[in-house]
This record gives sequence, C-alpha cells and structure tokens, in this order.
Amino acid sequence: MEYARRTSFDTSSGRRLYTTRVVYREDLHHAARLLLLDASSGEREPAADEVRPRLHPGDVERRAVDALLGEVVGQPLVALAPGSVWATKRWPYYAPLAARLAARGARVVVIGGGDDAALAAEIAAAAGPTTLDATGKLSLLASAELIGRAGALVTNDSAPQHLASAMGTPTVTVFGPTVPDFGFGPLAPRRATVGHDSLDCRPCDRHGPQRCPLGHWKCMREVGAEEVMAALDRVMDGRSNQ
Repeated sequence: MEYARRTSFDTSSGRRLYTTRVVYREDLHHAARLLLLDASSGEREPAADEVRPRLHPGDVERRAVDALLGEVVGQPLVALAPGSVWATKRWPYYAPLAARLAARGARVVVIGGGDDAALAAEIAAAAGPTTLDATGKLSLLASAELIGRAGALVTNDSAPQHLASAMGTPTVTVFGPTVPDFGFGPLAPRRATVGHDSLDCRPCDRHGPQRCPLGHWKCMREVGAEEVMAALDRVMDGRSNQ
C-alpha cells in the first residue's frame, strides 16, 4: 500500500506519524521554517521576498474601511494595536504614545478585536476626539486593508504585526516577555523592534505568560513611549533596525 507523504518538523510531538521530518531551524523566521516543509523547496533556505506574506483585500474590505475612515484626508494615519491574548505582551503606554502622535498632527486609529474596546477608549482619551476606534468593527482582511492604508503600525508581538508584514506597512513591534529571535518578528520592508534587552529574565516564555513570573513586569514597564516614538520615527523615515 502506498501512503501519502506527510511532513512535520523533527521537533513535533507527533513526528513518528509523519513520513518526512524537516529540521526545525531556530535561526530562521517561522515563515521561512514553514516554507521548508514544502517538498519543492528541499533544504534551500527561502529568499527574503519569498518569506514575507501577502494579503489581497477585495472590494468588500475596501468599502468597509472607506466607511470607517469617512472624510479623513490630509493627516498622516498611524495605526496602534494595543491588544494581545497574552496579558504580559500588552505594552502599557499606548495612550502616552498616542498623545505624542496627536500633538504632531497625526491621526490615530486603533486596531483590534471587540475585547480591546477599553484600550481604545483609553487611547482616545489621550489623543483626542479625532481618534478612530476600529476595534471589533472590521473583519481580519478588512483590518489588513486599514493597516495597509496607514503610514505605520505600532503593535505588540501579536497578529496585527503579521497583517502589516503582509501589507508592507512600516512596523514597530514592542517585545516584552518574548524576543524576535524566536522567529515571529515583523517582516515589513521597513520595520523596527523595541525591547528591554538588558534584563536577565528575558525571554521568559515563547508565547508570553498571563502574569510576570517575577512580579515586576519590567520588560514592558521600563520601555517608555519616547523609545517607541524614536523607533517609529526611524521606520517612517525609511530607517530600520532589522
């Protein structure tokens, strides 16, 4: 009997059930690791232009974003994505950052699910009534369309950074308990990551625990809005730390 080819990483818990096992490369971005599972790639390391994902929103998504933005013209649009299912991955200073952006004349739009509405309200209170709240109002693909229209995105180590990578939007990702070396950082052509690199306890988890194991949460509390703003300036000016 001829069995279908089944491929997994050699680290998979069910690897004995697969006919082909591919070496899990810690040194690669996870998108490149997944491409290695493709039989046609062999063991060739994927090129950079192959690794970056792509999304193609359609007319439905464009109309949804048109309706949300209304007559927004003439102001640079900066998207903020303050949420995460992992509590310790939520950088706590989006509101002060939004206030700085508003003072510079930028229009802030908050991206996220319905559970992020309270964070959006906090940001709007700091940045003023021109803040756009898109939390819970758009599909995933429409959120990608909105991110694609922004001049930049500031996000936690969470899903919106991958949408920005797919849309080519300049991205700043704030890493707390996790680190880009795990292979889940931004892939946008212009990108920067910010993190508290001097902490011995970091990283503490591959995903981010719900509570800091040591109780101080310095990996996020000691990353200020000024540092993130500086990284945002770099990517918007065409500079990058990647």
